[in-house]
This record gives sequence, C-alpha cells and structure tokens, in this order.
Amino acid sequence: MARCLIVDDSRIIRKVARRIVENLGYEVDEAADGAEALAYCAALMPTAVLLDWNMPVMDGLTFLRRLRADPDGAKVKVIFCSVENQPERIREALGAGADDYVMKPFDGDIITSKFAEVGLA
Repeated sequence: MARCLIVDDSRIIRKVARRIVENLGYEVDEAADGAEALAYCAALMPTAVLLDWNMPVMDGLTFLRRLRADPDGAKVKVIFCSVENQPERIREALGAGADDYVMKPFDGDIITSKFAEVGLA
C-alpha cells in the first residue's frame, strides 16, 4: 500500500491532513519536523510527503534538499503545504525538488487534486 508522511509542527494540521490522505487510500505516518522526517525516511521511504516549510529543528526546505540527495528520496512525490505565498519562495521550493505547492489553509478537494496532478491519485 502507498504510504504518505505528513510533516508539520502543528498537530492539528497533521490530524486534518491525515484524515484527507487516509480517505485517498494511503497509509499515513506523521513527523513534527524535518529531522524527525529524515529519520523516518531512512527507515521507511514513503511514496509521498506533505511538507510544511516553517518548523523547529529542521525546516521543510532543508529536509527536502536532504531527501532529494538520497537516491531513494529522488522518487518520492513531495507537496509543500505552507503559508509561504511569495512567488519567489514557491519557486525556491519547486527548484529544490518539490513536485507541487499548496497554500494553507487547504481542504480535501485541494489535496485530492494536487495528488492527482503529481500522479498519486
């Protein structure tokens, strides 16, 4: 079964995203920051990652660059979910290897469409 890792320092955001992604048929795990997410990926590489940008310990952009440096991490679909809305920040995320970008707040329709756009649904 496909597995999605939700990486966000907000427990509420993780809970909302978990419900949406589980309804898409994914096994879901959670991480509260990029360092925790990297440790998770070293043990079990997910199919997809929903990734927040601003987190303590390790931010989402640093996590993404490290994930993409791993040969197995190159094939993971990563969708940034962030409040960052400046075009240059979005370009930076996409340039670092994000497959797509979602603005917070998001809902089930938005996540479903983004999963479809990157070939996950």
